[in-house]
Amino acid sequence: MGFAKRIIPCLDVHNGRVVKGVNFTDLQDAGNPVEIARKYNDKGADELVLLDITASHEGRKTMLKVVENIAKEIFIPFSVGGGISSVEDMSNLLNAGCDKISLNSAALKNPALINEGAQQFGSQCIIVAIDAKKIDTNKWHVFMNGGRIDTQKDMIEWAKEVCDRGAGEILLTSIDTDGTKDGYDKAMIESVNAYVNVPIIASGGAGSKQDFAHAFSYGASAALAASVFHYGEISINDLKHYLHDEGISVRI
Repeated sequence: MGFAKRIIPCLDVHNGRVVKGVNFTDLQDAGNPVEIARKYNDKGADELVLLDITASHEGRKTMLKVVENIAKEIFIPFSVGGGISSVEDMSNLLNAGCDKISLNSAALKNPALINEGAQQFGSQCIIVAIDAKKIDTNKWHVFMNGGRIDTQKDMIEWAKEVCDRGAGEILLTSIDTDGTKDGYDKAMIESVNAYVNVPIIASGGAGSKQDFAHAFSYGASAALAASVFHYGEISINDLKHYLHDEGISVRI
């Protein structure tokens, strides 16, 4: 059956607290990241992604502390993204205890950062997050700064480039489906999957257990979600049993 498919909750961390928002606004406090990470660890998540949405210097120090505290409490791999713009930033976070680094805007501004990170820490440590929006039939542009700036880069070309530069995984977010709960973006996942040979983490649009099964059928190796898990709409345990019953290999 191949590798087990992974279920990954995403935590947005702002000034050391987990927040929930809609379309990057109306942020509400959702609790202590260490407690929430421990809860997901115990409830069967395969990995966690922490996104630091406070890109200031103060936020950086807070985040390192959060990473250290989470690393002591959980046994599953976790990745950190947000505001990472140098090999030194990566090194500090990996030394604090995370397993992988997720690059987004910084990789677009300085693609060589992907090569440097992969050479220094290994491709398995480097995830490149790609936020894309449909421009035309089977054509997507990569956006940065939380979906606000169109880089004019073609999504498929950029996905191929980041793999050539040593990215070990792609975290693929559809801006069109994000927050809609109408399901992951089939055309987008299939298009990238046809051109790259690294695992794809699908993101944006999870609303039901079926949506996760669909993401895997489109070619994703992992599926990421936030609100359906945070709000208790879907339990990871129930989701995994459902996927198992559908014949999808998962770690139960």
